[in-house]
Amino acid sequence: MTNTALIVGASGIVGSALATLLVERGWTVTGLARRPTQQSGVRPVAADLQDPAGLAAALDGARSSHLFIATWSRQETEAENIRVNGAMVRNVLDAVRPAKSLRHVGLVTGLKHYLGPFEAYGHGTLPQTPFREEQGRLDVANFYYAQEDEVFAAAARDGFTWSVHRPHTIIGKAVGNAMNMGTTLAAYAVLCRETGRPFRFPGSQAQWDGLTDMTDARILARQLLWAAETPEAADEAFNIVNGDVFRWKWMWGRIADWFGIEPALFDGTVMPLETQMAEDAGPWRAIAARYGLVEPDLARLASPWHTDADLGRPIEVVTDMSKSRRLGFTAYEATDAAFVSLFERLRADRLIP
Repeated sequence: MTNTALIVGASGIVGSALATLLVERGWTVTGLARRPTQQSGVRPVAADLQDPAGLAAALDGARSSHLFIATWSRQETEAENIRVNGAMVRNVLDAVRPAKSLRHVGLVTGLKHYLGPFEAYGHGTLPQTPFREEQGRLDVANFYYAQEDEVFAAAARDGFTWSVHRPHTIIGKAVGNAMNMGTTLAAYAVLCRETGRPFRFPGSQAQWDGLTDMTDARILARQLLWAAETPEAADEAFNIVNGDVFRWKWMWGRIADWFGIEPALFDGTVMPLETQMAEDAGPWRAIAARYGLVEPDLARLASPWHTDADLGRPIEVVTDMSKSRRLGFTAYEATDAAFVSLFERLRADRLIP
């Protein structure tokens, strides 16, 4: 049967990586975003997920066999996150329903399933690490749960299969993305090198010393495709990380080496990037002009608040991959290699010098 994918959030870190993979595998791909970017082999569709009528009009006549949802909209409170992001998932499911062509929906959420929402991130009673899919939901409101419930209800009504994918912090390339640690750290390292500032780890002692893991966007894309094509993976939720573990006390030096700088000694003091980079818009514009970079707006490259949330956690975070491994998903990527690959792409695309 012909595979036709609709990727919601196609211009983001996850959506763009998935679109690249599906086009390589011969799929027909439509990429939906508020402001679609040009991607080879992808038909762009501009639509606002919070506008049901406009969304239905934009997707009128589209017959997608697979829907992949890899986007969210950050709100001021978790109650608003639930209302808005649940509605966005519901709206796109309603928009594709008339075609009666949908066979599978893949939803990307994340480890906040286990850690709690930003309002209560890493606090309260948390499940033991490594996080396992059978640990279930926390007893707190969480927009990830609202998104899942919309998919579950539509699947029961319309008869498609589903999969949920829970990455840790994602490494990948996308400009203007709200959660982008890799590019944030790249911009920070460049600023430190060019201004002579120390390259300080901004986070907590627990993150510096403890084990952690991350998710390359390309690994996540491969799991999304695998789940869509593997009958045994139907109607299941999966964690997805690279497969290795590391400590930031080691990784920080690896990142510093790539940029040709010395890492500053870490004394346990939390120094958030949101504070360190608060006045860096002007220096970044000067760096962009000096090197002929294509993005002079630091705010479109760096998301310090999100990087601070991850690196400032008071607990160790590692993720179990046994569930999908048992079912045959064996993709692996060393996290330091994933960072290097991203930095090389950023430099090749003249986003960093």
